Amino acid sequence: MRDFDRTNPGMLAGQRAARVHRSTWPLAFVVLLWGSALANAQEYGEIGIARGEKPELVELEDLEGNPVSLAQYVGEKPVLLEFWATWCENCRELLPQMIDTYARYGDRIEYVAIAVAVAQSRRSVKRRLEQEPVDYPTLWDTKGRAVRAFLAPSTSYIVILDASGTVVYTGIGPMQDIEAAVTLALE
Repeated sequence: MRDFDRTNPGMLAGQRAARVHRSTWPLAFVVLLWGSALANAQEYGEIGIARGEKPELVELEDLEGNPVSLAQYVGEKPVLLEFWATWCENCRELLPQMIDTYARYGDRIEYVAIAVAVAQSRRSVKRRLEQEPVDYPTLWDTKGRAVRAFLAPSTSYIVILDASGTVVYTGIGPMQDIEAAVTLALE
């Protein structure tokens, strides 16, 4: 007796599994390829915007809704930008390193957190900062302007600009060496 698939009586159980496998392998391949490319790009510092680029210093908002231009942070010293979200586990893992390097280098490099407006609200960002405060400003990227200007591929994305606004470092994920990136920017 044949074993028919209960969800599709005209198909044998094994046929459905083969169909699903054939239809999902291209997606799995793309995900694997993208992950491999991301790992290689991270190793060579080619995540998001290219080093040497001068991104547009877009206008964002503070957490009260007031306009703030990224240009106000560029000009005197390097700037570290972190694209993050309250739901981002990589960002949470990166936070102790961010706080530690800010305590040591915050007088020589500007730190700015950019909260992306994806699956979170300004209110949830404020609540998180009440629970886990940081001593550097957090801006709200309501319309994705900074995400587009810096080609942010994900949260936990760090971009460091030199004092002239040129990209000197990009990285992603919790395994970044923020201190090494900061000292590179200060050279």
